[in-house]
Amino acid sequence: MTGIPPPRMRGGEMPTAQHRDNLTHVELTWVEKKIEFWIRFGREAQEQMLDRHRRVVSFRPGSVFAFVRWAANDYGTILSRVDIVRAVAPGEAYQTLSFVRPGGEILLKIGSWPKVEDVLQHIDAIEALGIDPADADPDHWRHVAHWMNAGEAPRPYTAARHRAWQRRREIGR
Repeated sequence: MTGIPPPRMRGGEMPTAQHRDNLTHVELTWVEKKIEFWIRFGREAQEQMLDRHRRVVSFRPGSVFAFVRWAANDYGTILSRVDIVRAVAPGEAYQTLSFVRPGGEILLKIGSWPKVEDVLQHIDAIEALGIDPADADPDHWRHVAHWMNAGEAPRPYTAARHRAWQRRREIGR
């Protein structure tokens, strides 16, 4: 799942994708009660409005962000998922993800609304500690994904774990 990204599902490439820059571009769509794609957390480097329903936000290499997608038709919800992704640098291996160009390192991939809601509550709990979820240990997001996919509750993120992550990151520089 690494390498050159496939063409977009509806054909062609993202209108603003600039393959020569170092940014990861995410196309967001918002049509009330039909298609709602949004960023739950992450530090956007730039934003471009395409029209009144679509925009593209971009992230610098190494940035972590949560991309939430929800869609419905006349019969109810047809898609609900959350992906927590680390933006990659040029030349770095990546996984492809719809609406994300070129792709990224997927730390967490969860589908179905009850599980998505659990992830959103987990994010809220991290913010309640005064920690930006974009700064949380990437291994914690992998932990959350693995435990939730196994049908179990993940361990909560703590201030102590966050301090340990910050120290480990300082040593690695």
